[in-house]
Amino acid sequence: MKYFMMIIIVVLISAVSTTEAKKLGKEITLKKTTKISQILDKPESYVGKKVLVEGTIVGVCKKRGCWIEVAGDKEFQKIKVKVDDGVIVFPVSAKGKKVMVEGEVEKIVADSHSHDGKAHDEKKSGCSHGSETYYRLKGLGAVIAD
Repeated sequence: MKYFMMIIIVVLISAVSTTEAKKLGKEITLKKTTKISQILDKPESYVGKKVLVEGTIVGVCKKRGCWIEVAGDKEFQKIKVKVDDGVIVFPVSAKGKKVMVEGEVEKIVADSHSHDGKAHDEKKSGCSHGSETYYRLKGLGAVIAD
């Protein structure tokens, strides 16, 4: 009986300790994180550079899982992380979880005829304002805390 109880305890401990973070895409190589506020304060100085950011996922693409929005370290700040369709698929259930994302900062200039990002959403809603510049990460790898 003692042997049987020991097996059950070992199985339960194993089940609890195997709950680990979900790794998506390429392995994260950077060790030092960059605050999202730093990127958004001086985005031009980060364009084309690889960075590691961390925060809470506040939005997820519901159609293909091709992007997430990560809350910044300052209130009301967030950055979009876009990945190649099918290469990484962010689960909708990741919303509200902590994430570390490695990616390259991109500058996006979208006009009212573009099918990319905010300008396209504004066009559909009838609120097009011409062109818009915004910054996002081209996601390479991510680790979502469980």
